[in-house]
Amino acid sequence: MGFTDGLSGKRLERIDLSGAFLRQVELRDARFEQVVLTGTRMRGVELGHVTIDGDIEDLVINGVDVAPFVYAELDRRYPDRAKMRPTDPAGFRAAWDILERLWDGTVARARAMRPELLHESVDGEWSFIETLRHLVFATDAWVGRVILGEPRPWDALDLPFDGMGDVPGIPWDRAVRPSVDEVLALRKDRMAMVRRYVDGLTDEQLDADTIPVTEPGWPDSISYPVRECLLIVLNEEWQHRLYAERDLDILSGD
Repeated sequence: MGFTDGLSGKRLERIDLSGAFLRQVELRDARFEQVVLTGTRMRGVELGHVTIDGDIEDLVINGVDVAPFVYAELDRRYPDRAKMRPTDPAGFRAAWDILERLWDGTVARARAMRPELLHESVDGEWSFIETLRHLVFATDAWVGRVILGEPRPWDALDLPFDGMGDVPGIPWDRAVRPSVDEVLALRKDRMAMVRRYVDGLTDEQLDADTIPVTEPGWPDSISYPVRECLLIVLNEEWQHRLYAERDLDILSGD
């Protein structure tokens, strides 16, 4: 297969290829980050030694939807994972109990390491400190802003996701290097905010929609189901702790 010289080794960012037709394209050793592939169809594909981390739904390979097998295996490996999909207030409280316990262990492990390692990035991912800062942002966004109606819940150390872009009023400083104590104090405050909310959560609140915040920011100033907001927070907490543990393994040489 011959190829026209052009983009090999190039870095492509913020490019919209929706509806594009790719034929006889070499993607060997390519790296994709924050890429949306919803609705993508691939034929005549050679796929080997590939690693995919992300939200997977309706992934059909050679006529077989493999997503249910993936999720079943993840639930088997992590028995608490299924509890991150609660359906009632008691389930949300139990899920938060689990997350608090798991994060206590992860934080204790991180504190036992040299502080400078907690600012280290592994394979281009967020450092441990940046992960905690992002979770503060996620809590501020979905609980502080959307559920509790605070138009500007942000702290200067909040770290939005990379693909969000600049939004007026939301801090985004990737260069700052706060101490682990500073970030953990902020994180403790936000986790306590969620604790208070889920402890008082009722069926009526869980089934309700939020009142839109009129001030611009993120998420958009529209109404959201409270249930959906809380599930987003649980997913953020669960996934990012796994990422943190994965990277701590590498940093500690385990």
